[in-house]
Amino acid sequence: MEALFRNSRRKLTHGLLFWREVGQGIPVVFLHGTWSDGSQWVSVMEMLGSDFHCLTPDLLGFGESEIPEIHYSIDLQVETIAEWIEKLRLEKVYLVGHSLGSWIAASYALKYPERVSGLVLLAPEGVKTPGIEQYWRQMQRILNRSELSFALLRLLRPIAKVFGWEIKVEEEWRSRLIMEQYPVGCELLFNRQLPELQAELVDNRFNLHQCRTLILHGGKDRQEVFTASQAYTRLISGAKMQIITHGENDLPQSCSGEVAEEIRDFLGLPVIG
Repeated sequence: MEALFRNSRRKLTHGLLFWREVGQGIPVVFLHGTWSDGSQWVSVMEMLGSDFHCLTPDLLGFGESEIPEIHYSIDLQVETIAEWIEKLRLEKVYLVGHSLGSWIAASYALKYPERVSGLVLLAPEGVKTPGIEQYWRQMQRILNRSELSFALLRLLRPIAKVFGWEIKVEEEWRSRLIMEQYPVGCELLFNRQLPELQAELVDNRFNLHQCRTLILHGGKDRQEVFTASQAYTRLISGAKMQIITHGENDLPQSCSGEVAEEIRDFLGLPVIG
């Protein structure tokens, strides 16, 4: 039987929030990654909707939600999700997040531990790992580089090869095109001052000893992402990490069946506390 999705919108303090939902029962909220919107969870929700009440908002500034002209932060997204959950009268939820969505989910659980039954974090962001500040600066340079600079780098690439230098101009250009589609994602991760970003990292303030947590990681994802997954596993007492061997950086879409199975197994466990 095909899952029947319901689309809704609600005006909140900072703007209009759009979400999809399907099913009934235990509420499970899915938060999308940096370069996506709630639609990335549709396949997973279709598989779980017969047993759970699945909801996925487009975060404020993404997808079909409003893009207000405000200063975006992780805490702003947390407060928006908190207000939305309260408006829907969902007393306690499971939170499932991918990359940026994991950072927001973990931050929500830190601020409102009594409202969270458990966390499932896929390739999570939001912890300090070796080289993360260098990565932020690199992405800022790509984002701020002019099209003329990209054109010049393409011309210089053959000369650079002669000297054994590698210019990843096409890879960086593809990253730039993706980032331009998600300006709020860029603002959250790359267009804020480092001290503000660092202050919102969850390892500066983690205390989720009573929060059941499953961390999912793609075996073919980048090493930096694996390092972040390991950091979350160490930070959260009793957290379990599961590797989806053939998975890359888009687990909700490319490995939706495995992800849904892992979430189903996790939700079937007895809730602690």
